[in-house]
Amino acid sequence: MYLDKAKKEEIFGQYGKSTTDTGSAESQIALFTYRIAHLTEHVKKNHKDNVTTRSLTQLVGKRRRLLDYLYKIDIERYRAIIKALGLRK
Repeated sequence: MYLDKAKKEEIFGQYGKSTTDTGSAESQIALFTYRIAHLTEHVKKNHKDNVTTRSLTQLVGKRRRLLDYLYKIDIERYRAIIKALGLRK
């Protein structure tokens, strides 16, 4: 499996407040970004996999909504996560 418990804890520890902080917007955005990168590679290899393409589109939408929420609530946290993940180039 591409995403095991140790990898999740690493992501949450790096971008969240702690390794058990699974609910903060930053940690969720980081997790979605990791999953989006994995699914993007899969779709590049399997271009006829429409189910995964749809899942990827939904995941990008979820991340976009979380980023919009973070932008409205605290723009400094938004800028920090964008810079850390390298989303807006």
